[in-house]
Amino acid sequence: MTAAKEQTPLSEFDVYKIRQDFPQVANTKVHGKPLIYLDSAASTLKVLPVIETVSKHYTYEASNIHRGVHFLSEQGTTQYENTRVKMRDFLSAKHKEEIIFTKGTTESINLVARTYGEATLKKGDEIILSEMEHHSNIVPWQILCEKVGATIKVIPVNDDGELIMEEYEKLLSEKTKIVSVVYISNSLGTINPVKDIIEKAHKHNAVVLIDAAQAAAHQAIDVQDLDCDFLALSGHKMFGPTGVGILYGKKDILNAMPPFLGGGDMIDKVTFEKTTYNDLPHKFEAGTPNIASVIGLAPAIDYINKIGLSKIAAHENEILQYATAEIKKIDGVRLIGAAKNKSSVLSFVIDGCHPQDVGTLIDMEGIAIRTGHHCTQPLMERFQVSATCRASFSIYNTKEDVDVFVTALKKVKGML
Repeated sequence: MTAAKEQTPLSEFDVYKIRQDFPQVANTKVHGKPLIYLDSAASTLKVLPVIETVSKHYTYEASNIHRGVHFLSEQGTTQYENTRVKMRDFLSAKHKEEIIFTKGTTESINLVARTYGEATLKKGDEIILSEMEHHSNIVPWQILCEKVGATIKVIPVNDDGELIMEEYEKLLSEKTKIVSVVYISNSLGTINPVKDIIEKAHKHNAVVLIDAAQAAAHQAIDVQDLDCDFLALSGHKMFGPTGVGILYGKKDILNAMPPFLGGGDMIDKVTFEKTTYNDLPHKFEAGTPNIASVIGLAPAIDYINKIGLSKIAAHENEILQYATAEIKKIDGVRLIGAAKNKSSVLSFVIDGCHPQDVGTLIDMEGIAIRTGHHCTQPLMERFQVSATCRASFSIYNTKEDVDVFVTALKKVKGML
């Protein structure tokens, strides 16, 4: 098994030193006040090596990759494929060919639904999702079900925002063909028992896709240990560029799947009578990719490895626990999601205050939070709210950030 390597780990976690690696949080002012960025679940800020790498590519190294024989093309191809190797190691995958570059988690899930799903599912088959899924892990499966006549079953969530595993086991049957669940909820921060979910699904010969968009920057992922069949993530949620994501898939399954998009690079030979397809991973990477963003993802992986995911998780958990305790002291604030196993997301509502009003006013204090349904409308319905306020934390946040946030929240509550 290939182990994810933590390269030159920091001797200790120094959040103030880390903040200097993120120019936006170190230098930006909003409405004349220092930025306090509490929206990392939507998109993390970009670390300096990523910014420099992308800028260098566009300034000095721009060229198309693959098949070119000139220096710039070969250099770009090497850098591009180097990111694939780094991501293989980051996820502890067995083969670099199991790493497919996409635009992001959404495209990765759609790829599986459109290829594996359409090729294997039929009328009467069942897909199991959870009640806390992001819309990008609901809608593609609904489209698939409309095409082939399959149906969706849903794992319910308890009042603490945890999956009810007993109900999940009841849903599994010989009809179950796909189980697709989120690793960490973007709305609640709940860390789901995905290894147990996968083991139970495999006993019924179902394949499992894990939405790891929120997990990749918060905890180590070993796809071989999990034994997931597919896993999707996005670069922009792990300090990397936007427009690049990953689909991991087991090599034998990917080989058996039809291509997703047709065009250049995904072909072997084209005639007007018949086209044969390229080998993995290129079969699923049609056309000119987002070269700069893929190359820019490599230093993001290196940065996470340098700090160490265990240290990242420990720091973020400390901030989450501190913020949770402070928020609970404010009268009229109700937390949504109190899972025992939770990552760095804090969702809440304030009695008599619309989340959008809270978000707008707190922005005037220089604080960025997210408000709305967070692309999880079924989950909002489960908790009988139309929207929540969501503060989400990352490696560059401090307890001082929380103190300013809580003070501002009290001020906003008084105004509303």
